[in-house]
Amino acid sequence: MKCLKLGIPTGSLEKSTIELFRKAGWNINVSSRSFFPQIDDEEIRCTMARPQEMSKFVEIGTLDAAITGRDWILENESKVVIVEDLVYSKETRQPARWVLIVPENSPVQKPEDLEGKKVYTELVNFTKKYFAQKGINVTVEFSWGATEAKVLEGLADAVVDVTETGATLRANGLRIVDEVLVTYPQLIANVEAWEDHWKRSKIQAIARLLKGALQASSMVGLKMNVPKSCLKKIMEILPSITAPTIADLYNKEWVAVETVISEKKVRELIPQLIEAGAVGIIEYPLNKVI
Repeated sequence: MKCLKLGIPTGSLEKSTIELFRKAGWNINVSSRSFFPQIDDEEIRCTMARPQEMSKFVEIGTLDAAITGRDWILENESKVVIVEDLVYSKETRQPARWVLIVPENSPVQKPEDLEGKKVYTELVNFTKKYFAQKGINVTVEFSWGATEAKVLEGLADAVVDVTETGATLRANGLRIVDEVLVTYPQLIANVEAWEDHWKRSKIQAIARLLKGALQASSMVGLKMNVPKSCLKKIMEILPSITAPTIADLYNKEWVAVETVISEKKVRELIPQLIEAGAVGIIEYPLNKVI
């Protein structure tokens, strides 16, 4: 039987990746005693790996495909196929950002102020390129962890670290000088695997369903019963992807209306729908929107 070797990231991406696959239709069971999670698909063999290393394993063919961060693909300069950007909706999760950070009381106001200074980061290669492109001469050192602490303790003049909202940085007396890179998960494939018809079809099927699960993450389904006399008014206020589905009920004076909308709009929309004549309104979660 043909088999696709698929990489699942450990660390901060692990939980969200497994949940995304669940919504897409695959159940992945991870054991703390094994690097090889079980998946309910005989055509897929999963392997756990750190996001920092994942693109290297895909490049050399140890893995046919994997999910990892855009940041580590760029850091490793990996020659892989970018199959799909797995960007969450801003309504559900902000993309992570690598940012240039200094203490709040630092005299540094712009990257150029770090000329001749020392910067610590895990993202060494990309950070070196960032400063080189700006023509700024700095020393970039690898950080083995606790990166933010190095600048607070005076071990570095600045650090490049990852954040989502920046709230934790501000709470610890740190200030963002510049945004270095926006990162998000990507589904990648080995170049040779991508040329294999069966593997490409399997990877594309995974990509399509993962993307559908992502699109559903900020949306809900809405059902309701509406008197035909109120239908025009309901249609004027009811958004949908294309057009709501309308079906006659047993009582010919009523119809059933169903649509898919942004979850954030529901709290404002339901009172309007009730006022316009809708009854029996049901909201339900979605796994995929394709």
